[in-house]
Amino acid sequence: MDTFGEVAEHLRRATVQVLSEGPQRGGGSGIIWRTDGLILTNAHVARSLRPVVELWDGRRLDARVAVADPRRDLAALRVPADGLPAATAGDSDRLRPGELVIAVGNPLGFRGALATGVIHSVGRMPGMGSQPWVRATVRLAPGNSGGPLANANGEVIGVNTAIVHGLGLAVPSRAVTEFLRRGARPRLGVVLRPVAYDGARLGMLILDVEAGSAADTASLRIGDILIGIRGSPLESMDALSDALDSADGAVPLQFLRGDRRRVREAVARIKMRAEAA
Repeated sequence: MDTFGEVAEHLRRATVQVLSEGPQRGGGSGIIWRTDGLILTNAHVARSLRPVVELWDGRRLDARVAVADPRRDLAALRVPADGLPAATAGDSDRLRPGELVIAVGNPLGFRGALATGVIHSVGRMPGMGSQPWVRATVRLAPGNSGGPLANANGEVIGVNTAIVHGLGLAVPSRAVTEFLRRGARPRLGVVLRPVAYDGARLGMLILDVEAGSAADTASLRIGDILIGIRGSPLESMDALSDALDSADGAVPLQFLRGDRRRVREAVARIKMRAEAA
């Protein structure tokens, strides 16, 4: 059985730094998922189409984004290398509160930094869709995003993504497996915020529309308020996420614009999943 130090060192070698240049400049961490150059990270870390990956031994490799899912905040990168020290995937469905976990990443410029904690809980987060999250008492900082959250055996059970209410939030490894198998989930390509309209009723205010997205093609605009999908009320991000997950092709959306006196309808063409490479 490997000692804790050996487990930690293997995780450090399987963790990379992901750097994005240009207008979307930034950085974070990534996980060598397969020895043939497949690397997993967060979609918000891989903001450039051509990020640079720095390995534990200092080598820098140009990467390409094979597929990204902003809704689940996952991205698969490809680098031209083989024989890399890949991480071992674990089963997030078997996690229990109180289990020891290890987080590795590149926070605040510290390469391969390690933090430990325990599993706090696993489940849904209000306002963050219907998917489950792994919450742990690990100390994360900017630069940890995209790095591994592993159990005591060094098996990766999550991809560190954010800090919420003082707890580290990670995408479960089971969701990573699904992402690699089926690709990106359907998306509208909008930034939304819940707002009240017509008294106490709730809708989703469009704050931004991604160029070329399904929302853009459907002529939705910043300032529109989404109030329904397929004729059913739309009062939360969770409801929209659930509806998009079951979408296939044309999806009618009801919305308000301008003086908000008339309910309008647009048809969004939801693209099928893009297969992960």
